[in-house]
Amino acid sequence: MSHKHKPKKATQAVALSAQMSQHLASFVGELIGWLDERLDKRLVRTFIGLIEVILIFRDRPNGLLLSELGAYLLSPEQAPAGTKRLSNLLRSTRWGYDLLERFLWSRAKQRTTELVAAGQAVYALWDESVIEKAESVALEGLGPVRSRKAARLNRIRPGFYTPPKGSTFVPGMEWLAVLVIGLSGPPVVAAMKWWTRRGPLASEWFSQLDTLLQESLRQLGPDLIHVFDRGFANLDGMAVIGRAAIRFIMRWSHQLELTDLTGRTGLAWELVRGKPTWDFRYLRDTRRNCLRKMGVLALPVSYAAYAGPLWLVVCRRGKGQTPWYLLTTEPVTTSEQAWAIVLAYARRWQIEMTFRFAKSALAFESPRLWRWDNRLKLLLIATLAYAFLLSLLDPALAELRQTLLRHWCHRTGQRLKRVKSPLYRLRTALSRLWLAFPPPSLATNIHFPG
Repeated sequence: MSHKHKPKKATQAVALSAQMSQHLASFVGELIGWLDERLDKRLVRTFIGLIEVILIFRDRPNGLLLSELGAYLLSPEQAPAGTKRLSNLLRSTRWGYDLLERFLWSRAKQRTTELVAAGQAVYALWDESVIEKAESVALEGLGPVRSRKAARLNRIRPGFYTPPKGSTFVPGMEWLAVLVIGLSGPPVVAAMKWWTRRGPLASEWFSQLDTLLQESLRQLGPDLIHVFDRGFANLDGMAVIGRAAIRFIMRWSHQLELTDLTGRTGLAWELVRGKPTWDFRYLRDTRRNCLRKMGVLALPVSYAAYAGPLWLVVCRRGKGQTPWYLLTTEPVTTSEQAWAIVLAYARRWQIEMTFRFAKSALAFESPRLWRWDNRLKLLLIATLAYAFLLSLLDPALAELRQTLLRHWCHRTGQRLKRVKSPLYRLRTALSRLWLAFPPPSLATNIHFPG
């Protein structure tokens, strides 16, 4: 009986593989058209194949090494030829990484238009991280970055020896990211920007922030609400944000002073000390998977380095939890408006998950390309692979997604079944499917003029 079903299952798997291949073809279709105007068709096919093998190859320390990817592009016996093809693609001077950045902005603009048409608020999530290259010293564009990995390892854990104190700096690259998101649904990658503080390519943090803010205004318009973490709450950051005149929500630093309407100046906690909570709600802490009783209050404030009116929204998150102090340009006079600010800031956790997935699942810290431009091309192609996985979270693809997960990455347990964004399982399922039943060449699904 089981032997009779095997051909049927194989036929279904081949069809599913082709269907996922077609979704990828549709996803990058516009970009392929731009590349086809600049590159030989063989390089365009290599570009498509590179996205496929990034999704297939699952190795954190070696995930974006050309020698590893080349073996998946062709075969292990033809790995040198595959590596040469990838090298020719990335070293080609007929296209630049700006083309990939343009494509990401185009998709973010389309998503913004959809959310506005649906009457939803649109948020641009901002955050920064680093790419650590601790063992490298000769790659072009490396500069000193504060190691996040060392900070995690140095965290004090009860019952173990006290780790050394202080920051650890290693060679690496600075990283700024922007996602577009609504109050529901998956995010869309708008921009990934890497830069360095040292050498001929050196730049300053505030200049990178200013450039990216101006580009977001040009591409996405002025109606988005930009959501920032505490890393942007400083004099340089507020000066840049003030010049851009954007709407924003920012988690305020506990070290910077504000001024209330009475002229009293102090830290955020000092200004709200003794003030009663406006309203309480039970909200789910998704990080710790529990309900918490939270309260909110707000008051108008001002900041010396910002000319416009501001409001400070405080979310009291219960005993033992540090309150959120959120500075915003949005007027807040009612508890409903205060909760809207809190819920919008809570969506910022999506960008934290982006950095985690990029480093752990897509091996963003593994490239060893010497040239700066070539390295950025590879990182942005890997970003396209991540953006494609996010696109599979579209509610319209729920049936296809469940079929893929059920047959190629089945998991038991209610907790995993309730996960709304199973990116790790999606990537694993797609990898297993395409390894067992390689997808047809995407070049057959895309029209090349001439």
